[in-house]
Amino acid sequence: MTQVDTAETGQGGADRPDTRAGTWRTGIRRAIRISSRPGPWKRGPVLAALALLLGLLILLHAKVTDRAGLGSLVETFLPWFGLFIPVLLVAALWRRSATAVVTLLLPAVVWLNLFGGLLSDKSHPNSDLTLVSHNVDADNPDPAGTARDLAASGADVLALEEVTPQAKPLYEKGLAKAYPYHTVQGTVGLWSKLPLSDTRPVDIKQDVGPLGDSKPADVKLAYNRALRATVATDRGPLAVYVAHLGSVRVLPGKGFWTESRNRGAKALAEAVAAERNERMVLLGDLNGTIGDRAFDDITSQLHSAQEAAGDGFGFSWPANFPVARIDQILVRGVEPEKSWVLPATGSDHRPVAAGISW
Repeated sequence: MTQVDTAETGQGGADRPDTRAGTWRTGIRRAIRISSRPGPWKRGPVLAALALLLGLLILLHAKVTDRAGLGSLVETFLPWFGLFIPVLLVAALWRRSATAVVTLLLPAVVWLNLFGGLLSDKSHPNSDLTLVSHNVDADNPDPAGTARDLAASGADVLALEEVTPQAKPLYEKGLAKAYPYHTVQGTVGLWSKLPLSDTRPVDIKQDVGPLGDSKPADVKLAYNRALRATVATDRGPLAVYVAHLGSVRVLPGKGFWTESRNRGAKALAEAVAAERNERMVLLGDLNGTIGDRAFDDITSQLHSAQEAAGDGFGFSWPANFPVARIDQILVRGVEPEKSWVLPATGSDHRPVAAGISW
């Protein structure tokens, strides 16, 4: 019986031409799909648009309307907008979008121009005078412990904000040994190792209670929230202002409510402008970051110790996970040598410190 070679007869091999044809068709379809895909410069238009909008927002933040406090809200958290840059970069690389990657240069360059200087350590080792400012919190569960922590800081001049009548004796007792001179005006106080004179309250137009919605109803504070004093140093008199501006908070129907704070900032700027001593410092909880437009009249006269001599952003609030620096040390006529944030106390703010020299 003769065997039939299927390879020779072509019966079994009849599939080969079809297989080759199918492979060619698959390859052609694949080539068509590849050729029809957008190139790297055409991919990711949405990502590129988002990168452009981010860059413009950071660049033109001062142009954002302050209706319902929107502008202040953006400027308060403006440094954190930089976190969107690496997120968009990862998405652009995943999409292989050259357009989005190049567009991201805009927000990156603008952010570095605004905040890059804060990333380096600009401090110097020596200073003539150490200043500390701390919002001690009206609801502080351990004022005596906070006083001990502040006394251990080694500050020459210590400013406290949100001092309640109930806690005042505890601060006075805890700080008496380290600071023989002090004055308390309403809710703010100044403790000093050096003699004080010409102490007086400063009217910063705070006709709204200082506690805001977050404070307990049984805690009552006086409305006076700023003071001025002269510290006698071996280099001459230093004018010291301590201030606690009004609270800001999100309110239904009003948005980011800043009315009380902004009114206080304007009055404080007028007081600074009227100060005759060329050497002065402003310590306090301003309830806003130094880049907030509400403080333009103040920052045109004083400059931030943190920006001039700090290491990092120096966030001070909230104490458990600080996201903004709303506690400030501003100076005029003296040089900031270093600026830093102290460890948390029993307060919802962290103390801020600065060393200055003549």
